[in-house]
Amino acid sequence: MTYNLHPIFVHFPIALLFIYSIIKVLPFDKWFPKVSWKHIEMTLLTLGVLSAFVAASTGETAERLEQPDRQLVEMHATFASITIWLYGLLLVGEFLKFFNPKIALKLNIPWLNDLLLFIEKVLTHRVFSKVLAFLGFVAIFVTGLLGGAMVYGTSADPLAPFVLKLLGISI
Repeated sequence: MTYNLHPIFVHFPIALLFIYSIIKVLPFDKWFPKVSWKHIEMTLLTLGVLSAFVAASTGETAERLEQPDRQLVEMHATFASITIWLYGLLLVGEFLKFFNPKIALKLNIPWLNDLLLFIEKVLTHRVFSKVLAFLGFVAIFVTGLLGGAMVYGTSADPLAPFVLKLLGISI
């Protein structure tokens, strides 16, 4: 027998990545300068992205079990993928920041080292990373809203009819 585990796992990336985005976008480092925000951000981002992959895989099983509205499922899956890509890019940038010095010592390929350094600088740029975190926040919000509309209907969330109309989904 197959069980729908998606409702159990889906809340972890929502919570972790939501908190990550708030910490990343708002000036917490100025408000609380004695806190090591970088470690907190990395922990939230890493666990959030890993749990997003688990939620996405359980979502595919839930889709087969529940048979919800096709148009709504496709848009939900699209926004879930966008969410994973945006936060995944942020995670790649952070990992490159950590591993680039070690990689540069091991690899003696100047063009590859330069490329990895360029990617790291772009993905970890202060403004660009905040924009990615904000866009990820919007994507995860829309993903959750669409998931809620599938489970509870469009009348449970007052924003659902507006967002569904904006996305061109008619139910």
